Amino acid sequence: MKPIHDQTILITGSTDGIGKLAALRLARQQAQVLLHGRDPKKLAGVVEELKNASGNLKIEGFCADFSSLAEVRRLAQEMLAKFPRLDVLINNAGVGFSGERYSRDGHELRFAVNYLAPFLLTRLLLPALKKAAPARIVNVSSAGQYPVDFNDVMLEKQFDGTRAYRQSKLSLIMFTFDLAEELKAAQVTVNTLHPGTYLNTNMVRQAKITPWGEPESGADAEVFLAVSPSVEGITGRYFNVQAEASAEAQAYDPQARKQLRELSLRLAGL
Repeated sequence: MKPIHDQTILITGSTDGIGKLAALRLARQQAQVLLHGRDPKKLAGVVEELKNASGNLKIEGFCADFSSLAEVRRLAQEMLAKFPRLDVLINNAGVGFSGERYSRDGHELRFAVNYLAPFLLTRLLLPALKKAAPARIVNVSSAGQYPVDFNDVMLEKQFDGTRAYRQSKLSLIMFTFDLAEELKAAQVTVNTLHPGTYLNTNMVRQAKITPWGEPESGADAEVFLAVSPSVEGITGRYFNVQAEASAEAQAYDPQARKQLRELSLRLAGL
């Protein structure tokens, strides 16, 4: 890959928590860092904060609400118009166990934000990633995984927020493995990671869970997969923080991945 100071890196959900810390680490290495958030005022504040903290002026913010696929499409259009080459995409944005039931499009919220939005954004940004190849995609998933029930993906029969969250994260891992196979010849690697269990972030605190660790370790893991020379060329893997691990069995089922891919393309309008 190119030297970090020559790379353009997009991190979704980077106005707080792990995403913000990862952005600061990459900004301090003088990468061009593109932040994403859904609150314009907060986003603008974080852009200025990271510029001051890193001494790096190559930081820009892009606003979109991932509960709307139309906004994801708009974000991708803005990105491609301004940055025809993208070296790294870190799909970090997500919602936790609690909160609203449905997205703005009427899909189960966790499936929509944690999986469908990054699925669509990644697909739309592939031309920029391929132009910058060798490039990397990093998907932030979780050790908490639950098999997708294709007869009730939106959990209409029996809703449970924790199961919905875990299902969305396994879906992201399945997408990772699927896309890695597809992009092997394009020199775009695709990996996924569990950033750490119950780290001290807004998501964990909002769920009223006592944190087990600090978010810095999760940020370090994201940066490791995004730019470390030691994982160059490695693709289609699941990492528990920085160690390669095994995901839930359904992630390795080609038929299940095909079902998810077909459903996702239909829901995303691709």
